[in-house]
Amino acid sequence: MRTLTPKQRRNLGRIVLSAVLLAAVHFLPPLWQPFLLYLIPYGLIGWDVLWKALRNIAHGQVFDENFLMALATVGAFFTGEYAEAVFVMLFYQVGELFQDYAVGKSRRSIAALMDIRPEEANLEQPDGSVAVVDPEDVAVGDIIVVKPGERVPLDGVVLEGTSTLDTAALTGESVPRDATVGDSVLSGCINQRGVLRLRVTKPFADSTVSRILDLVENASEKKSRSEQFITRFARYYTPCVVIAAAALFAIPALLLALLPAASLPAFLLGTTWSDWLHRALIFLVISCPCALVISVPLSFFGGIGRASQLGILVKGSNYFEALAHTELAVFDKTGTLTQGTFSVTAVHPAEAAISEDQLLTYAALAEQWSDHPISQSLRAACPAELDTDRVADVEEIAGMGVTAMVDGHRVAVGNSRLMERLSVNALPCELPGTLVHVTVDGFYAGHIVISDRPKADARAAIEALRKAGVQQVVMLTGDTQEVAAAMAAQLGVDQFRAELLPADKVSSLEALLHEVSPRGKLAFVGDGINDAPVLSRADVGIAMGALGADAAIEAADVVLMDDQPSKIAVAISIARKTVTIVHQNIIFALSVKAVVLLLGALGFASMWAAVFADVGVAFLAILNAMRALYMKP
Repeated sequence: MRTLTPKQRRNLGRIVLSAVLLAAVHFLPPLWQPFLLYLIPYGLIGWDVLWKALRNIAHGQVFDENFLMALATVGAFFTGEYAEAVFVMLFYQVGELFQDYAVGKSRRSIAALMDIRPEEANLEQPDGSVAVVDPEDVAVGDIIVVKPGERVPLDGVVLEGTSTLDTAALTGESVPRDATVGDSVLSGCINQRGVLRLRVTKPFADSTVSRILDLVENASEKKSRSEQFITRFARYYTPCVVIAAAALFAIPALLLALLPAASLPAFLLGTTWSDWLHRALIFLVISCPCALVISVPLSFFGGIGRASQLGILVKGSNYFEALAHTELAVFDKTGTLTQGTFSVTAVHPAEAAISEDQLLTYAALAEQWSDHPISQSLRAACPAELDTDRVADVEEIAGMGVTAMVDGHRVAVGNSRLMERLSVNALPCELPGTLVHVTVDGFYAGHIVISDRPKADARAAIEALRKAGVQQVVMLTGDTQEVAAAMAAQLGVDQFRAELLPADKVSSLEALLHEVSPRGKLAFVGDGINDAPVLSRADVGIAMGALGADAAIEAADVVLMDDQPSKIAVAISIARKTVTIVHQNIIFALSVKAVVLLLGALGFASMWAAVFADVGVAFLAILNAMRALYMKP
């Protein structure tokens, strides 16, 4: 009882009282007017169904489950089946109560899994004191204090303090992350030890916690093909069964009224018009589509909630269903399959006139405004202090590199395509890794070797995808053929395509889409920042390692909140199990209803069978749907 809402408790009390009244009336000695006595429990249990049916008819929404129940039970009263009329309405309300409880439990379970919305923030005042305020009242640039055990209310940067953060609610991982001065901290994490002073970098509405909750809460708006089918099915199914029930009564009744007894068909012999009306009413009760209309969305809702618990955010059940049919997985390389933390492993000047330190300094100065991982590795390895006054006229050439004036010299830093564009002959290198070529005043000055390493679980993730039913794994990269081939062999991908510009990745994806079967889907996995066009073009775009990345959350259909490629196979596994549950419910509900509808039309199904075909099937389908919320990946 404690888990029931006040409304559910009121409905349960109404059901119990109606059942007691029904039993009392049913076992009383025969009375002169039992009709009036049966109206008491019927009115108590069914008044809201009758009211909804009338209200919907007034609004032009005639054919729904309220109309079917009202028509069937009122008709039962007119045929003298008073007890059956009350009984059917009573069990319909039992089914509605269970359905409401099941949906509420699923929503509460997901709310508990995603219970990361902070209730308050400790805002530091100008005089140094701390005031407890609503997170929505905190502005960008304000200073907040997060004490041990508290949830971080807003995104910010650590100004003071050292601690570890529990990010399980965001990523599904139990391993804490360290936080120290200068680190970015995301809302929704739990501060495990130490007091942190943070400067807020985003308003509450744009914070990580708000965006995640918004994604989960709005996922149900984008319906899967199965849900769309059920919606269309119910729209046509209900009026069709009402017409069929009317025909089941009207045609035999007309034949009984118009034909002499000797000319009646065999199936009409020994029957009366009231028998056929009773069959038609049973037909209406059986036909109620509650099991399908509720269980299918509930299954997807549970599956999406389960994925959210594991740090996998799916923007809608349509993407969830597409994920279940993934045949081809396409990966970006850098930052997705590899760590994306490049380091300089060798510096090779082309001639003695320039030293290794000077070559590295030229490259780092030219690249100092770029956020690319390669640029960051050059700056990290630079032995000299980077002075912005030494650099001017920086021009970035997409997919190739940059040019700039450094200390009065025209410096170009980039890949072999940039060298071809500048008509410079670049020297090869036998060392594995990415080559960054450097020219000074149009002359080749040398190259820098930068290496990246695969993520710890990258190879295992690809093997898991194959076990999950993915037929082919492809890697796309802008890196050289040599580097791409070495990484592909190390990871075990089926094929790779190298030296791709951003536009080339889109065209490569277009070609790969033709290799997928009509029912199959292609999933592209990228970092979500540089791969937005490809993420948008794929059947399912998956942002990898997108913790706090706005561009990733916006561009992708599925967002992985940590940096583990193995989560993709987990997402596919959950999606496939969810779709299996959906198909089970559809087949089960339609099969049982078809059999019992036929038996009802032939007069072999009682009102008890009708109640099972409606409430019983819905009960079992909802129980099956709730498995999605607790399934193991």
